[in-house]
Amino acid sequence: MNMPFYVSPEQLMKDRADFARKGISRGRSVAVLQYADGILFVSENPSAALHKISEIYDRIAFAAVGRYNEFENLRIAGVRLADMRGYSYDRRDVTGRALANAYAQTLGAIFSSGAEKPYEVELFVGEVGDAPEDDQVYRLTYDGQVADEHGYAAMGGSSDSVTTHIKEHYRPGMALQEALRVAVAALGSDTSGSRQIPVASLEAAVLDRTRTQQRKFKRLADEQVERLLAGDETRAGTPEPPRDAPVAPSDDVPVAPPVAPPVAPPADPGDPLA
Repeated sequence: MNMPFYVSPEQLMKDRADFARKGISRGRSVAVLQYADGILFVSENPSAALHKISEIYDRIAFAAVGRYNEFENLRIAGVRLADMRGYSYDRRDVTGRALANAYAQTLGAIFSSGAEKPYEVELFVGEVGDAPEDDQVYRLTYDGQVADEHGYAAMGGSSDSVTTHIKEHYRPGMALQEALRVAVAALGSDTSGSRQIPVASLEAAVLDRTRTQQRKFKRLADEQVERLLAGDETRAGTPEPPRDAPVAPSDDVPVAPPVAPPVAPPADPGDPLA
């Protein structure tokens, strides 16, 4: 009778962690930055059909790196959990913290189980608040660990160089245009040097607290990203006035003085109809 091959629990966990980290490092990085009006998510993603950044609920967004089929299953499970809780109780009971805890339990159970391989994914769960100090960003690793991030964070690919670049250029309260430029430049910086990422290969979305809709998630189209990176902030964020709106007169065009209304002459005291 052959003796079973023995592996210590420490070595088994180390091998599973190395396996998950290798799979995650092969993916492209995702950066998240808090700006003046919300939370920005940016990733290099050439695919137009497979999204790495998605909406979960009214104020909650999701970003991931790693194996698409694995984090897509987690995203769908998060949407179902949020919808069920919002329907059963109240929409205000759906929070990013509760969703991050659910993801942590799932990832931790899969990583500790010897029946299946660990998930090769890392996740961001962001929730925008009514004020910048109320924003929340959680980072979840393949083994179920949760970290509360502040200001900025990056994961996947060359996340160390991306985080270093953001740290050197980030400042609290940045506008969306400046935050997007910092994130794109950081994603293009790696150990081999800096490179220019085409706009068509960028995926960007925001949780914008200034939106009047209940849903604060908004995906940025390629045209908006290009205008923001080019510095045309007016065309990217400010709506054009309606065509029927009154136009203010120019300073070099003479304007006719206002005409006073006609005044009736004084009545004649001798007139019987006065």
